[in-house]
Amino acid sequence: MTVKTIQAPLPGTFYRSASPGDPVFKSTGDAVAVGDTIGLIEVMKSFTPVVAEDAGTLAAFHVENEDAVMAGQPLYDLDA
Repeated sequence: MTVKTIQAPLPGTFYRSASPGDPVFKSTGDAVAVGDTIGLIEVMKSFTPVVAEDAGTLAAFHVENEDAVMAGQPLYDLDA
């Protein structure tokens, strides 16, 4: 399999769940299908979903929940 690093599409704050206390969208080792939500990026109270464009297994996150991210920064690795 090939590991693909997925980058942040825009700057903001990365969230792994829809709201505090909710389960995370995906964890390391989870299967990922095309269209699955991996996380959210919030910019000025506007939330943009980070959606998988490829199927595979989530290999690793490069950022933690609530980390500030820049556009183009690595978010996670997908073993496709």
